[in-house]
Amino acid sequence: MATVRKRGDKWQVQITLNGHRKSKTFQTKSQASAWARETEQDLSLLGDNVDLRATFNQLLNRYAKEISPTKGGADWEQGRIDKFRELPIAEKRLVDLKREDFEDYIEDRLKTVQSSTVNRELNLLRHTMTQARRWNLMEHNPFRDLKCPSNPPHRERLFEPEEIEALLIPLSYSEDWAVTMQCQRVAVALLFAFETAMRAGEICAIRAADIDFKKRTVFLPKTKNGHPRTVPLSTEAVRLLKRLEPFPTDDPVFRLSSGTLSTLFRKAREQAGLDDLTFHDSRHEGTTRLAQKLEVMDLARVTGHKDIRQLMTYYNKKAHHIAELLD
Repeated sequence: MATVRKRGDKWQVQITLNGHRKSKTFQTKSQASAWARETEQDLSLLGDNVDLRATFNQLLNRYAKEISPTKGGADWEQGRIDKFRELPIAEKRLVDLKREDFEDYIEDRLKTVQSSTVNRELNLLRHTMTQARRWNLMEHNPFRDLKCPSNPPHRERLFEPEEIEALLIPLSYSEDWAVTMQCQRVAVALLFAFETAMRAGEICAIRAADIDFKKRTVFLPKTKNGHPRTVPLSTEAVRLLKRLEPFPTDDPVFRLSSGTLSTLFRKAREQAGLDDLTFHDSRHEGTTRLAQKLEVMDLARVTGHKDIRQLMTYYNKKAHHIAELLD
């Protein structure tokens, strides 16, 4: 309720509604009354410490500006958020969101993508809801009791030697030729990933200043999990990097964006008739190769896995190799 009082030659308004209090002083009573009406209308849209006006779209915008930039996967997150904004539920008020809204989302997305993709998107949406509660934009949790789809079995796709050779042909790569074209740098990036188990984005971000040839290391200031790490380089990894010399002064040494690398790899894959391979499989291949040389804790430091259980996704030593260790 609004209370309008005359104090001296001015008019003071005090409003208390839904646990919120506001006051303001005006020169005339008509100004005070008009402000009281507008403010009461605004406060009527506020619950106990929650802004009932906030929409899902507004939350996504704020999350993209304030939270995503702090993460290693900022580009992916912001790209997905742009897609979320196109959803019909984006215009819904946060206080109106229900579990059923996200059940409908799951059902629709599973028509076009795998369950693992849906779950990755749900993790992002779940975190936006957590932030919304921290920002006092909502109190309930529409993800409570939400049943997520089961992930498919982990990929265990490795590269066969003949498949690597088949890929290098459309990438125009040969040890006898200088590396001058983008497709050739994609080939070097692939072979480098086999040696280091680095992600595509990490490889594309390497700058000359990050490489220490004397210590045989490359420093990664920004990684997917948000923590920097230093990756040791094999003799072969060093040789591959030096194939890219002279390094550019201002740009990354591979002179490739993640998008360009992905596009050129897909084209080479299609020309080689290897449609079931992805560039990310090179991380699996690299981790498997490193697992034959390193103890598991050292392996985790190289790959950047904080949880050894996650490392098992990539740790794929063949049974007959393990049997040889038992002799």
